[in-house]
Amino acid sequence: MNSINLIGRLTADPELRFTGGGTPACTIRIAVHGRRRTPDADPRPLFINVVTYGAQAEAVAKFMVKGRPVAVTGRLEYREWRGHDNVPHSIYEVIASQVGFLDAPPTNGESTYGDDEEPF
Repeated sequence: MNSINLIGRLTADPELRFTGGGTPACTIRIAVHGRRRTPDADPRPLFINVVTYGAQAEAVAKFMVKGRPVAVTGRLEYREWRGHDNVPHSIYEVIASQVGFLDAPPTNGESTYGDDEEPF
């Protein structure tokens, strides 16, 4: 079974684009608490790319901003491609089946934390 559940905060504003067939696709990057390496150490965050499609992609792009907490349910996928000059690239990303907004949107339309702050 390929299923993943994450809770984290957006590290940047969402990026909305459209597939060749016109389907909305929204990419977000979230920071999730990682494990402590030792009992005294602060946990290092994990930074995870998430992609959502269709009406959900449009809602995420419209209502989410950097710093907002989010819950994601989906599946993990791996992609490979060749870029300019035939250079190989690869990425793991979560394809979201559900994106839950965990707080109310900011009233001023800005990020919920400053640019110099950690996303937790």
